[in-house]
This record gives sequence, structure tokens and C-alpha cells, in this order.
Amino acid sequence: MNNLWQTIFDEVEVHSKNEPVLASFYHAAVLNHRDLTCALSYQLAIRLESETVSAMLIRDVCLQAFREDPEIMAAVSADLTSYPERDAACTEYSMPLLYFKGFQAVQAYRVANWLWRQRRVSLALYFQNCIATVFDVDIHPGAKIGGGLMLDHATGLVIGETAVVGKDVSMLHSVTLGGSGCSGGSRHPKIGDGVLISAGAKVLGGIEVGNGAKIAAGSVVLENVPEHTTVAGVPAKVVGKPRSPQPSLSMNQTIG
Repeated sequence: MNNLWQTIFDEVEVHSKNEPVLASFYHAAVLNHRDLTCALSYQLAIRLESETVSAMLIRDVCLQAFREDPEIMAAVSADLTSYPERDAACTEYSMPLLYFKGFQAVQAYRVANWLWRQRRVSLALYFQNCIATVFDVDIHPGAKIGGGLMLDHATGLVIGETAVVGKDVSMLHSVTLGGSGCSGGSRHPKIGDGVLISAGAKVLGGIEVGNGAKIAAGSVVLENVPEHTTVAGVPAKVVGKPRSPQPSLSMNQTIG
């Protein structure tokens, strides 16, 4: 964590010197903070504040969540490092923190999820609404999401209440992990580790997507997906196997 923060700090310090117009922005966002926890809570607060709930109050809630649950910051670090590793457009660790709404939305969700687990339901739902409004990413605070999640572009993403997302998953824009029917219980998908879900894919109902699976762009998935298989189509069918055991890491969008 300390090494990651130092890398981010060093990157931003260079940019601050090279681009004077953004010097105040870089200082407020990174250089004035002592660690990633403080910088991230500031970023979320200035984006989620409103006329009725101040940035200071939002930041206090974020800091409390980060400090009381160490697993959140472990997930934050895994999310952050996933971008330079998987996104060719991301060349520095500071970029997701400063500019990528997918990363920021997921970290705000992690605070909302902490509130949900603390039974502070009203505030958790308030966070969900703000995240959806500001980032166009709608994640129910009751969903369970592992570390290393990379959202590429993220616009239009929807994840329902009982969805479970494993570790090191990659999703592109307009993905839906939706429910089926109006009954209670586990009604949303369970996504395994290392899964790649391509743009516009809809995964619906209480189904399971196995570890290392790949879902092609625009697919509608209504049945379980076996481990290490590729599915495509409407409705989705098995069409092959991914070329790597964790397609989420290679981000290869081809069929197979």
C-alpha cells in the first residue's frame, strides 16, 4: 500500500510541475494528502456531495469505512493496480484515481456496501443513488464484489442486490448483472474469478458463471456458464474456450 501511494505521489508531482494549469488540482487531489486513504476519500467526497449532504460529511463516512474495515483498502489497491495491467490506455497508477469514473464508482460502492453491512441502509441507498447519478454506474450496496475489479469505461453498468462478483474480474460498459422475476432470495448472477464480461452483455437470473469464463459482447446469458468456456449470442451458447486461464487479465475480446 505504501509503495503504491508513493508511486502515485511521484507521478502526480511530475505532472504538477509539467502542467501549471492543473497544479492546484494535483495538490488538492493528491499532493496535500498523506496516504491513499485520505486522497481517495477526498476524491469521492467532492464527487458525491450535494446541496443537502456536504463533502465534509461524505468524506468522514468514507474515512470511517476505510479505517474500520482493512479489507476495503486491500480491495481498493487490487482494483487500482488492475488498470495499468489490463487497460492499454492506462499508463500510470494515478490515472484511475484521478480520472477513471469506473474506478471511482466502485470505490464509492465499497463504502455503500460497508454501510449496508452496518445496517445503515438509508445512507447506503443514498450513496447508491449518488453513484448512479454522478457516474452512470448503478451497483446495489448489497452486492458482493471481490478485489481486482476493472471496469473499462463503465457507463451504463448495472449490478443487482444479490449479485456476487469474484476476484480479478473485468467488465466493459453497459454490462448488466440483473435479476429474473420479482421473488426474494438469490436472484442475481454469481460471477467467478478471472471472468471477462464484454461490452453490452446481459447476465440475468440466479445463475453461475464459472472461473475463467468469457462472455462475448452483446450476449444475453440465461443459463449457467461452465468454467473456462466462452459463450456468445442471444441467448448465449458455448462457442469455445478462452485462450488464457483468466481472460479478464488478457482482455482479449475475440471469440474463443
